[in-house]
Amino acid sequence: MKILFINPSKMGSGYTPIWIASHYPLLKKNGHSVEFFDCCLYEDWTDQYIEENTKSGMYLPSDYFNMVQLNQNDLLVDLQNEIDTFAPDVIFWSAISSHIHSEGEYVNIQYGYDLLINISHNAKLITGGIQATAEPNKILELFPQIDILIRGESEFVLLELLKDISNFQSVNGISYKRDGSLICNPPQEIISDLDVLEPYDYSLFTPNVLLRPYNGKVYKTVDYELSRGCPYSCAYCVETVIQKYYSLESNKGVLKNPKRYLRNKSAKRIFFELKTLSEKHGVEFIRAQDTNFLTINRKVLNELASLIQESDLKIFFYIETRPENINSEKVVELLKKLKVDGVAMGIESGIESFREEELNRFVKQEKIIRAFKMLKDAGIRRTSYNILGLPGETQEMLHSSIKLNAEIKPDNISTSYFSPYIGTPLFDKLNETTKFNYIYDLDDGLRYLTPQTTDLSASLVEFYRKNFKSLVENGIENIDIN
Repeated sequence: MKILFINPSKMGSGYTPIWIASHYPLLKKNGHSVEFFDCCLYEDWTDQYIEENTKSGMYLPSDYFNMVQLNQNDLLVDLQNEIDTFAPDVIFWSAISSHIHSEGEYVNIQYGYDLLINISHNAKLITGGIQATAEPNKILELFPQIDILIRGESEFVLLELLKDISNFQSVNGISYKRDGSLICNPPQEIISDLDVLEPYDYSLFTPNVLLRPYNGKVYKTVDYELSRGCPYSCAYCVETVIQKYYSLESNKGVLKNPKRYLRNKSAKRIFFELKTLSEKHGVEFIRAQDTNFLTINRKVLNELASLIQESDLKIFFYIETRPENINSEKVVELLKKLKVDGVAMGIESGIESFREEELNRFVKQEKIIRAFKMLKDAGIRRTSYNILGLPGETQEMLHSSIKLNAEIKPDNISTSYFSPYIGTPLFDKLNETTKFNYIYDLDDGLRYLTPQTTDLSASLVEFYRKNFKSLVENGIENIDIN
């Protein structure tokens, strides 16, 4: 069959959605024809995320805008021409991978749909992602032209659908409407061995999409996953949506049986894919999108480190983990051997009791401070993640977050507005008293300040986001919010 992938991202920068790299080679191996339409660098579509973050100080200035020119064509005209020429049987534009709640992926169902309702086609519309997994009935009501939703992991579900697209009703892992009623088939099995997937293939992306700024320089970069799953169940995180779909339970912020959910590729498979990216595409920078890099099987990471050390592979990593996972010199030494240049860790709030009671996030303050110090001593860059406008947050609590950041002195500071992601425990709790309207178009950092769930005004939260970095660096003693 002929399948058109669409990346409807409005990020305005070279992000490489992982689901494209994972689905494409599997479909190709099974005889299907795949073409790709990438919206991310069209000037009439993008929101210029890199430009906004450079202005706010989250990114250092770079030559990115001298190297990457935005597409001046009319996006809808180009998309219509692509569909008219290729005549796809299926159009597919969103899916779950490790790349699940940042870089604008949460909103892609809506953005893809917004494009396609203005386009003539005869294709089946199939999509997936966090929203489809959390609340399929609502999604199909909002976007009635969608034919099939895939919930959970979609590589093998999509492959199964393509065997007979006119007779799909028995495929597990899908939802659809029949005579106005919602049909939700049983969940598919979790992909327990990620090596059964084909080696990820990034050849659909154009070379300029791989360019990305990092600490003032521009590198050829891809988003990549070594693993899937997270053992933690923070109340605001979309990981909880996938965990709930697969009937996983947690206690005090940790899954009761994480082994079923935590999976990784073998070290040899990872090294093969990294080597291919370097030699075929000239990739230098690997943006690991693993939800928690240091919960990957330690034997696998050690073997991968040895393979990298024994090779002439010229790559480096940026990863995400939690402070309590940076707990020994041995761990830091492993990160150095893996060529990890930067580590991002969630602070979210500077109040330990608030993190535990409201966010289901259990990490001691001293472990945060120690982790940032250990990485600094090792010469590894550190980024802190901070959420502003959390439910119940006060101005004094925001000041505590600023003071904690001032103490740990991160190299980079990332701030985002609180986003009530549908299907998360915190969304469900808030929705009992604050009935959210249409929030599917939210973005945690750029486009959307969420409905008020705190006593703080929207303008005050916006002030702190714009000035967070300078307040960390210069102190809050003489703060002027006028």
